[in-house]
Amino acid sequence: EKQFSSFNFEAANKERFLKWFEMYEGEAFDLLEKNLVLPAYDFTLKCSHAFNQLDARGAISVTERTGYIGRVRKLARLCAQEYVCQRKGMDYPLLKKSPA
Repeated sequence: EKQFSSFNFEAANKERFLKWFEMYEGEAFDLLEKNLVLPAYDFTLKCSHAFNQLDARGAISVTERTGYIGRVRKLARLCAQEYVCQRKGMDYPLLKKSPA
């Protein structure tokens, strides 16, 4: 715990996490365009983690913070919408059908 706290609040490279956030966000959008929703969601989680690191380090201002949260939320919403569309297209497999 002490080592991770030291990393999170002292050693984490702000510039690198800013770059990673941009890269992860771009990758998530690219994957969504290819209808690869689960890998896109994985990169959305990576975006969220990069944001949390930046926030913990104080690398972003209060106004920037709102923007970053909105960007992660947008990705998560797009992933969820595409996931529902894919499940609907498969007639919701694994969903218990009520007896007719």
